[in-house]
Parts: sequence; structure tokens; C-alpha cells
Amino acid sequence: MNEKLFSLPVAEQLTPYISLRKMGDLPLLVIAHPRVRAAVTLQGAQLVAWQPSGEKPVIWLSDKTAWSAGKAIRGGVPVCWPWFGPAGEPAHGFARTLPWTLSAHDENEESVMLTLVLESSEQTKKLWPHDFSLFIRFRFSERCEIELEAHGDFEATAALHSNFEVKDIDGVEVSGLGQPYIDKVRDNAEGLSESGSQRYPDRVDRIYTQPEDCSIISDKTGNRTLEVHHHYHSDVVTWNPGPALSCSMSDMANEGYKSMVCVETAHVTKPMVSAGESPARLAVTIKVRKGA
Repeated sequence: MNEKLFSLPVAEQLTPYISLRKMGDLPLLVIAHPRVRAAVTLQGAQLVAWQPSGEKPVIWLSDKTAWSAGKAIRGGVPVCWPWFGPAGEPAHGFARTLPWTLSAHDENEESVMLTLVLESSEQTKKLWPHDFSLFIRFRFSERCEIELEAHGDFEATAALHSNFEVKDIDGVEVSGLGQPYIDKVRDNAEGLSESGSQRYPDRVDRIYTQPEDCSIISDKTGNRTLEVHHHYHSDVVTWNPGPALSCSMSDMANEGYKSMVCVETAHVTKPMVSAGESPARLAVTIKVRKGA
């Protein structure tokens, strides 16, 4: 899927490094820079690919995802806002399925920057009765930086729902999660992790409520380590559907769970508060290290 995105025909060359293309029904901003390749959909302002030069793809994207207007994309980094999970309809909020607008971009020899915006409308007020301006900023280079900024007067829950590509989930361990967690698989039961780390022998869906500022994804089979640095967060969510749920999902291959792990920068147990001239923020920085 990763290579398919970068081989799509160019609809418009916006700058030397940024082009507008289309995957299915969805417009796509594709970055092809000597130091990095990346792709962001205008629907949902969703990162669907990021790959520093010389590296394997970092972001996982389902081969069976729908590329249909208004339908969630399976994989990448969805923006879950203004609620997380089943707190409203649609699940994980409306920001990930509405069209955003490219409001600014810049590039130099080191990186490419994008800013996209989503603003309140009659459509959003039917779902959530607040005025807002929501910005997301990407900086693509040897690291990937994403920052969500919400303006208005309200509280919201949110997550940058990062899906990472791994060689084999059996060889993956995520550390730096802290000890207390809420187990979504077991009816929100509370638990403690002795080591502050997580492995994935089956379905896992946990909200870690006292995480460290950096989660380490050790992919032993793939001989790679990813650093996920969390900013302005209260929680870190980690998820893998396991074999049974993966087989039941129409937009994921039966064995799709084997090649992905989700580690999300989140505000779930403590809402983001936006007030007046003080916007709320949520951000993540992703780095690649050799070896596991």
C-alpha cells in the first residue's frame, strides 16, 4: 500500500516537494523529499505514510481500507476529536471523516511543513454544539512531528491514533507506559503493569493513565525501535485487535493484526480544555532507531 500511494498520478504539483493526488475518492497530499516521504489525506487530515530516507515504512495502513468520502480510513494516524471512543456518534468523533483545508505549507532542504484547518459548521453543530477552529501541523523530516491545536471554549477528549508498522506482533514490546491502566477489553477493569510495558499475545486495548513522556516500541523481529514522544497528553492508549477481531473487521485482512501496533497520544481520562486565548494542544514526535 505504501508504494501505491507514492506512484499515484499527480493531479497538481503544489511545490517541488508537495503534490496533490487522489486515492479512491479522497484527495491526498504527497510529500516526496530527498530526506523523507509522507502522505496526508485532506479528509481527516490523516497521516497515512511517513518514511525517512533509507528506512522501511513506519506508519501502518490496512490494504483493505476504504478510500470513500465520509468513511474512516483504517490505519495511519486518525485524529480522534472532539471525543474518544463511543462517547458520541460517530465513534472517535467527526474530525477524522470531514474534509480539512490546507491553509499553509513550507519546505526547505531539511523538511516539509503542512498546516490544515477544520472549522465549525452547521454540520458539526448538529453533532456537537460548539464553535471551534481546529489546526493540525505536520513537520516531516528524519523525525515526524504532529501537533493538534483546538481554539474555542469547550472541553474535549482526543487522541492521535498512531498505527505503527511492525514485522511481527509476537516480537513487539512497548515500554514506558507506566503502571495503572484501564482495560477496555475487560469492561474498563483497572489494572497495574509491574514493568510499565506491554506485549500482545492476543487482543489488547488499554488506556495507560500515568504514562511516561516517551513510549518505546521494540520490534525485535524487524530489528527496529521506534520512539513515540508524547506532548500535552494525559494518557497513552495501546491497541492491537488480535486474530479474532481482525478476522471480523471488513477493512482489515485476517492476519492484519500481525503487522501493526497502535500507540496513541491521548487525552481520555482528563479532557483537553480550550478557553479564550488559550487553545488546547496535543502533539506527538516519532523517531526511528536502528536495532531493537
